[in-house]
Amino acid sequence: MYAPHTYEKGVLIIETNLYVSVANNSYSYVPLGEPCEFKLKMPSEKARVFEHLFQQINSIEFHNAVRAHIPYLQYHMDESNHEIDYRIMKIYALIHEFGDEETKKFVEQLPYFNN
Repeated sequence: MYAPHTYEKGVLIIETNLYVSVANNSYSYVPLGEPCEFKLKMPSEKARVFEHLFQQINSIEFHNAVRAHIPYLQYHMDESNHEIDYRIMKIYALIHEFGDEETKKFVEQLPYFNN
């Protein structure tokens, strides 16, 4: 099977398809039964960034669930909410970088893109 590739600074770069679901905090190298919002073509070594960002978001969301039981800390004042937004912005930046033209146009109309 032929895998699209390029050479960058003398290093072989293998491109792969990546199916990303921001809503489900997930990605896959093959289309699975779950819906995905985006199909990207990107270097395989960069695809793992999605795994790290989604894991960080899940960890922060767990912290937020625990924090929600602390009555004196208001939700909108919690710094960890900004950390989730920051990671979502990174995810959409990657989607914009490696998506097709339709995907790029979609991301460009998001409020995250204009910050």
